[in-house]
Amino acid sequence: MDLQKRILELIEHDARLSAKTLATMLEEDEDKIQKIISNMEQDKTILGYNTVINWENIGCDGVTAMIDVKVSPERELGFNSIAERIYRFPEVRCVYLMSGTYDLSVVVEGDNMKDVARFVSHKLSTLEHVQSTVTHFVLKRYKQDHFIFEEAEVDKRLVVSL
Repeated sequence: MDLQKRILELIEHDARLSAKTLATMLEEDEDKIQKIISNMEQDKTILGYNTVINWENIGCDGVTAMIDVKVSPERELGFNSIAERIYRFPEVRCVYLMSGTYDLSVVVEGDNMKDVARFVSHKLSTLEHVQSTVTHFVLKRYKQDHFIFEEAEVDKRLVVSL
């Protein structure tokens, strides 16, 4: 397997791994690992390092919504121009070009449902080329970026036999 890919797979699961630790795990030279990581940062293979946080554990009850957006593509630009206008909004976490009924899938975060509704009605739906939207609110996160938020509860009921 390619060394770059092996490094990426490891740091995707734990971005805190140092070059020294990676070198030990991969049985490679630390300077070589650091150089590969630096090159991937410069060529934008590695775009950044994130922390996955379970905000509910500290009492933050923000809202996440997934919005399906139907747009009319722009001549010469296709979907790229409208996608760029959408991803520039600070509420937007992700924008994906999709196959199927809707063209774009937009993931948005807000403090409450009204914030998301305000974003859709005042910002998103008013953009030129946006034809329609369908908003889905996330009710519970089970897993995100390889991290499970709650372990399955063990069934503590007594077995009844006849």
